[in-house]
Amino acid sequence: MTTAITWGINTLERETSDGYVFTIHWTVNAVSSELRDNGEPYSAGAYGSTGLQRPEGDLIPFDDLTKDQVLGWLMDAIGADKVSDIEAALEAQIAEQIAPSRQTGTPSAWAN
Repeated sequence: MTTAITWGINTLERETSDGYVFTIHWTVNAVSSELRDNGEPYSAGAYGSTGLQRPEGDLIPFDDLTKDQVLGWLMDAIGADKVSDIEAALEAQIAEQIAPSRQTGTPSAWAN
């Protein structure tokens, strides 16, 4: 099984006076190559908000920011270990969907 993981930016909070971005609202989605009986892939997702420190020096104008720049800031702010933890947790959620360790129900002999 392979899992495609995609990080995205939902929105940014910024100071209107100078465009300083102080919070990133993000999502991360994981999609498995393994398919359910209905043909849909197994998937899991997470979201969060991460605050940023004001950088030293000149700010990049808000309208000139790229998604890749902001994703880089996010990864730096979260840290590689936390990024790995989040991605591993999503992969574990998908693995649990594929092969559940717990189920609910009643014995089939109970059927009327």
